[in-house]
Amino acid sequence: MGTADLHIHTRYGDGMATVPELLAYVEQRGDLDVIAVTEHDTLRAAAEARELHARRGSHRFELICGMELTTLDGHLLALFIDEPVASFRRMEETLAAVHGQGGLAIVPHPLSWLTRSVSVRVLERVAAVRDDAVYFDGIEEYNLSPAGRVTSAKARRLNRERFHLAAVGCSDAHFLQSIGSARTLFEGTSATELRRAIETKTTAGAAGRAPRLSELGYRSVALQQWRGMMATPRNMGWVPTIRSFIVSRNRHKPASPRSEGERR
Repeated sequence: MGTADLHIHTRYGDGMATVPELLAYVEQRGDLDVIAVTEHDTLRAAAEARELHARRGSHRFELICGMELTTLDGHLLALFIDEPVASFRRMEETLAAVHGQGGLAIVPHPLSWLTRSVSVRVLERVAAVRDDAVYFDGIEEYNLSPAGRVTSAKARRLNRERFHLAAVGCSDAHFLQSIGSARTLFEGTSATELRRAIETKTTAGAAGRAPRLSELGYRSVALQQWRGMMATPRNMGWVPTIRSFIVSRNRHKPASPRSEGERR
């Protein structure tokens, strides 16, 4: 049984480790067969990781290039991509773009109110679309980041009862110590076999132990939170980020009841 962590951040975004530090740490651990580098709204981290991984030639693990995209309907993990995918678009457009270059689309930290996340309404809307390019491939049933933990149990239940997407587990690591705290289990050990398992919905998510704040260091955690607020504006610019937030809020604002005069 292979193990993978498909959601890891670096200093290109809101993570605390450089790409070389990340690769060295995973190599030293030796207990992950596949990892994905998925920075907020940029492919630069994954591209550097791919270059360094290839330059060394021999690793204990395989690498997937990815991004964590900010859409108008919540974050989305794009895996197995070679070119950047545009952020700040509707989920349906983003899914079509990811699948258009042969990528896989995974829902990260579903339903969470602590960061931009896909809601039940968006899951239902996408499920109702009749388009071969517009669909989710998988969903994080386990995400051990603070944003993911608050709704993981509900997300697991909803997926198993209603949506039946491939189940994955991801650390959403922003610190080296968090890598592998949640993971995806699959038959095989390679990235190709992992992809096949996601496509055939034969994966399983699993959770381990996330490091305590005291282990990470309170000062480091505070700095990481600041970097988290700055990640998308730094990669995409302040004006587009603020505009996307306003548009997103308006899109998901509950419809106000019509007045009596309008109903008549």
